[in-house]
This record gives sequence, C-alpha cells and structure tokens, in this order.
Amino acid sequence: MTAPSERSLDQRFTELSAEFLEGYLTLQPVRATEAGDHRFDDRWPDLSEAGDEKLRAFIKVTRDKLAPLELASASAQTRVDAAMLTNQLDLMTLSLDELKPLELDPLVYTGAIGDGLDPLVTRSFGTPEERARALKARLDGVPAVVAAAKSRLKRPPKVHTETAIAQARGLVSFCRESFPVLTSAVPSEKGAIEAAAKKAGDALAELLEHLEKEVLPRSDGDFRLGRARFEKKLRLVLDDDVDVEAQAGEAMALLKTTQTEMVESARELWPALFKDRPFAEPKSDEERRVLVQTVLAKLADDRSTDATIVKDATATLEAATAFVKERDLVRVPDEPCQIIEMPEYRRGVAIAYCDAAGPLEPKPETFYAISPTPQGWSPKRVESYYREYNRGMLHDLTVHEAMPGHFLQLMHNNRFPSKLRAVFSHGAFVEGWAVYAEWLMAKHGFGGARVRMQRQKMALRMAANAVLDFGVHAKGMSEKEALGLMMNEAFQEEGEAVGKWKRATLTSAQLTTYYYGFTRMMALRSVHERKAGFSERAYHDRLLSFGSPSPRHLPGLLDGAP
Repeated sequence: MTAPSERSLDQRFTELSAEFLEGYLTLQPVRATEAGDHRFDDRWPDLSEAGDEKLRAFIKVTRDKLAPLELASASAQTRVDAAMLTNQLDLMTLSLDELKPLELDPLVYTGAIGDGLDPLVTRSFGTPEERARALKARLDGVPAVVAAAKSRLKRPPKVHTETAIAQARGLVSFCRESFPVLTSAVPSEKGAIEAAAKKAGDALAELLEHLEKEVLPRSDGDFRLGRARFEKKLRLVLDDDVDVEAQAGEAMALLKTTQTEMVESARELWPALFKDRPFAEPKSDEERRVLVQTVLAKLADDRSTDATIVKDATATLEAATAFVKERDLVRVPDEPCQIIEMPEYRRGVAIAYCDAAGPLEPKPETFYAISPTPQGWSPKRVESYYREYNRGMLHDLTVHEAMPGHFLQLMHNNRFPSKLRAVFSHGAFVEGWAVYAEWLMAKHGFGGARVRMQRQKMALRMAANAVLDFGVHAKGMSEKEALGLMMNEAFQEEGEAVGKWKRATLTSAQLTTYYYGFTRMMALRSVHERKAGFSERAYHDRLLSFGSPSPRHLPGLLDGAP
C-alpha cells in the first residue's frame, strides 16, 4: 500500500471524498436513489434521534479527516471540491443543531416518503423485478417513518402542517392505487406489493389523522427564521459571505430597471395586440405601469387549460430544443427528457420542476413535471393560474426547467468527473444558469417580443423572490406587503402571488438563489465576452464543463487558475 506521504494531495482528497460520499449515501438512501445509486433502494433513512447522532458522528469523522490536508497547494478542482464539502458539512450541522426540521417541519416526512417511493414506480432503472422488490421493502418501512414523525414532531408552523396534511392525503391515495404498472410487469410480486401497499397506506392514514388531530392544534411555531438565523443559513446556502440586506436592495434596483425595459417591450407589442387602439405614449410612472399591465393582461388571454397544459408544454420543449440547435448556443444532451403531469402528492409548492436523472444513474432519464391546478380550486383561481402561466410564459418556463435550462445543465453536470460535486450540485449555479438561459433565449429572439415580455416578467419575479426571502424571514414582512410587492411591482396574478407567499413561508434561503446565481452569471459573461475570440457556444460549454460549483469559484476555474 502506498504511504500517505507518497500520495498527492489530490489523490488523498479524492479518497476522502469517495469515503464521504459512500457514507453519506448509506445514511441517506432516498438521496442515493435520487442520485442514481440503487444499492439502497430498499431502505429509508433513520429519522429517529439515534439517526441524528449517527449523522453527527459521521460529520465529525469527516471533519477530522479533512482538517490535516494542506489543500492550499492542491489543484484548483480539488480546492473547489474541498471548499464545497466543508460548506456542505456546515449546512448539515446547521440543520441538525439549529433548524431541527425533523421536529419542526412535517413536510420532511411526507417529502421523504414521496421521494422514496416515486422513482421506484415512475423510472425504469435496473429491472422491473429489482424495482418491485425495492418498492415492497420501502412500503414495508413506511410505518417506521410514520412512527418517527409521530414521535418527533413538536410545534411546527401552521402552514407547514397544513401543507403536509394535503401531501399526506395524496400519499394515501398513491399507496392505495396498488402500483398497477409495476405489478403488471412483475406479476409474481403483485400480492406482496399489494399487501405492503395496504400496510403503508394504513400507516399514512394514521399519519394524516395524527397531523390533523394532534399536530395541527399545536402548530403555533413561527415560519420566520429571524434575521440572525436567516443570514447564517443564506450565506451557507449561497456559499458566499454576502451582505444579505445589500443584496435585497440590489434585487429591488434590478426590479425597477426591468420595469423600464418592459415599457419598451409593451410599446413594441401594442400594434399587434391592439389593432384598433392607437398607442398613447405614457408620461408618468403610473401611466407606464398601466401600459405594462394592459399588455400583460392581453397576453394572458392566450393560455392553456388543465386539459392542454401537458400537450402545450411538450410543444414548447420541441420548439426550444430546435432553437438551441439552430443557433448553436450550447451542446444539447443526447439524454431524453419526458414531460409528465406533476403527481398530486408533490403539488402545493411550485408550478413545475425538473426531475433530472442523478449523476450516478446508469440510465439517464429526466422528467419535466408540470402541475395542473390542484383539486378543489375555484374557477376564479384556476383562471388566474393559467393567466399567469399563459402560453408565452409557458415558453419561458420550459426554457428555465428544461431547454437550455435545468435539464440541459444537469446533463452536463452529470458528466463531471468529481461525483462529490455532481451529487452536491450547487443550487445557485443550477438556478443561476436556468435564469441566465431565459435571458439568453430571449436575447436571440426565441418566441419574439411576447416571450421576451414574459422573460422580463420572470426577471421581476426573480428579483422579487430575493426581496421576499429577506423580507419574510429577516424583517417580518406581512402577507399584505408581500402580495403588494408581487402584484403591484412584479405584475404577478393574484393566484401566483398567493402561491409565492406560501412558498416563502414554507422555505427559506432558496428563493434568493435565482437572483444571486443569475447576477453572478451575468457578471461573469460580461468579463469574458469582452475577450478576443469570444464564442457563445465555446463559452457555455466550458462554463458547464465544471459541473455545478458554487458560483464564487467560477472566475478562477474559467481563467484556468492552477
């Protein structure tokens, strides 16, 4: 065996990172499934207090092994990975010791169960027999997850409990469907899966009853983190020592600049949208606001329905893919991307998501999930929803979630040699690229002025997200103030604004990643496009070749620092 002193720092860190990843995926089997490592598909994480102690011990062992490595003289890629690993350990410690989601957020349990069962049914990795056996084992383990929830949940915020109740109902229905697709493919496991599904469904019904009768009455916790904890969490989430309040102020300034740009887009669109109404040049801020709102309202008339939304999204994905190839903007992945209707139990937070194949997955398979309106919504709210996500906005959303946004970027990410960085892809890079992709496609004319106007509206939303994140968790922003920001300043429909308020109360620090990542991407492009021989295709391919590092590392990586 080679002595430690004879191995390079890069080799020693590579061994440590592989050891960390092995231990982490063993402790977090649902995360392993998502990443594409299917050795643990039959297990659940230990969500008990004993599980917390195992995770604390694992973090300490990793820190102890990392500390002696003098990484200042290692390669640039190793230094980036080491910094990201340290930051990840800090985030895990913050969650365990201060945020305590297993005690204060029932969505951790409903989310884990949904994330643990869904890929075994919807994806096609391995063989049907292997997935069927893993599904049965995980269904058998659902009562233990429910027991942990019933034992540990204390006084969550009310909005978290109410959302978890809705998701628990969806999970009960999910289990009682008996998984016909998989059982028909593996008839020998049909009886065992149905029996396990009944046991899991009964346990989830108990969880639902517990949430409704026991947890909801005592759900008086504060969904706001408070300024000190929010600043600490946001700096770790962004992996950057940012001035949190200054960043919120800069986001508000970007919002105002974008409003001005929208006046120009509205002026361009007016003749086609209002053929019988002459354009009147606005002379005041209020007239400019009315102009933009009038044009947005007209664009919102062209919209999908619950019956057409998936079909319409499919068409936009095809159009966006063709556009990227024609303009040669970036390498288009060979891996497939399938549009699906978002499962009921995953609804309640976002309109869409990209469920990409993990970096360890032998068979890449990505889903772009679109959420029709949840059951029980009034006709007025349904109309508001589709006015917000009209066909122009759907084009921009598809750019963000799929092409050339999340799907394309994550497929590039999965090719990066460091599996540590690929598994722990940085959220601000991922979201920053997706928002940058919106800007890029609009710059090249995708969908014309109609889509550009919606992209600008999304930029308003991105900036408002950062203001909202800081305002809600650090400054006590009220719901009325938040809705005013989103509807009056960011031109959001009421339904979207109400949904975003809920999302801000359910999450913290994530909403800022869009603004932070995008502004870092734009600053970086500004530097490089001034260099001789700049090529968008070459620049984008190189930018994406580093996986998904924290954005603060990008300047050094792109400049080829040793």
